[in-house]
Amino acid sequence: MKRFIVAILTLIALAGFSLLSANAQSDVSRVLVLKAEGPVTPAMREYIARGLKLAEQRDADLVILQLNTPGGDLGTTQNIFTEMRASQVPVVVYVAPRGAWAGSAGTIITLAGHVAAMAPETAIGAASPVGLQGEDLNQVLETKTKEITKATVRSLAERRGPAALALAEATIETAKAASATEALEVGLIDFIATDINDLLRQLDGFEVQVGEQTRTLRTANSVTEEVAPSFIEQLLAMLVNPNIVFLLLTIGVQAIFIELSSPGGWVAGFIGVVCLALAAYGLGVLPVNWFGIAFLAIAFVLFILDIKAPTHGALTAAGIGSFIVGALVLFNSPGTPQFQRVSVPLVILMGLLTGLGFAVIIGFALRAQKVPIRTGQESLVHKTGTAKTRIDPQGQVQVGSELWSAELAEGSAPIRKGDVVEVLDVKGLRLIVRKVE
Repeated sequence: MKRFIVAILTLIALAGFSLLSANAQSDVSRVLVLKAEGPVTPAMREYIARGLKLAEQRDADLVILQLNTPGGDLGTTQNIFTEMRASQVPVVVYVAPRGAWAGSAGTIITLAGHVAAMAPETAIGAASPVGLQGEDLNQVLETKTKEITKATVRSLAERRGPAALALAEATIETAKAASATEALEVGLIDFIATDINDLLRQLDGFEVQVGEQTRTLRTANSVTEEVAPSFIEQLLAMLVNPNIVFLLLTIGVQAIFIELSSPGGWVAGFIGVVCLALAAYGLGVLPVNWFGIAFLAIAFVLFILDIKAPTHGALTAAGIGSFIVGALVLFNSPGTPQFQRVSVPLVILMGLLTGLGFAVIIGFALRAQKVPIRTGQESLVHKTGTAKTRIDPQGQVQVGSELWSAELAEGSAPIRKGDVVEVLDVKGLRLIVRKVE
């Protein structure tokens, strides 16, 4: 009987401990941390969308999007904005670390969060729209784009009061930028936090509006989990770097030319096709001036012509100049944001290396033209052999290991058997020879 009572008490105690443990776990909130850094691109959009879906699948209590961006495409920004506002998990946009910037499109993403926060020494703003090539828009298109963008930020900032709304519109109308302190003073953001732990401490008890529901955040006991970009997301982010795109384009075109000049080896062709396919993705996302492609094509045509033409260097020099101009026109047109420009030293270096590569090819071609013929009947000219019979005017000679019919050269004296002879010419299967004195 005592054992039965002890067993019952033990089960009751275990059940109590389980309930306490479950209650303790329920008091711990799960926070997913996303880190979006660099220009706003489709790769960033995919990463944020995946993170938001993952938060819903894991029943997370909060998503913190740590943002540091100079801006990007307005269409991609609109997609990110839609994903964030449709999220069932509250999203905190945190502009960090120190020195970070929520510029241009980043301003809209920050305001799209259910909570907006910034680290000290960060900035937000300068959200005036520009064209796909980074150029200023014409008056009509600029007005339409600005009005649409201002309407978007008004819908996001109107709950923050008239001062915040005025600053939000000024970031678009006059490209105004504000520090974290200035943004907090007018209510454009909710918090200034030194790090994520400080942010979670301030968020505890804060009320947010998610859809039609008002939720109170409980972040005092939070477990944070960082969501790292996948390999594909990292690859796509790398492919919108203008320097990477330029390198892929250069290598791809050269590999294709190598394949065309010596067909049969599939390696160069395969590398060229892969590089050009990857470069095409980046060119489709980056603001580029397609007129630069014409200069790049002219450059490679000049390189090829210099191999076949007698100029031997002049066309290569012109090709290097055309290559550099083409790359700068393609990526560095006036008005293109600095973060979307290709490095000028890299362009010059690749232009010189490309020209040097073709110069080496030209050198090999010239050297090959001066090499004596080593095969065929023409290779017998100026070789020496031995007369196997008397030659007057015809006979036989041995040149190397071969026996040939021979004929005296015009004006030569008869050749006796065993004399050393020199081949002066080849006519069909007969050698024209003379005696070597």
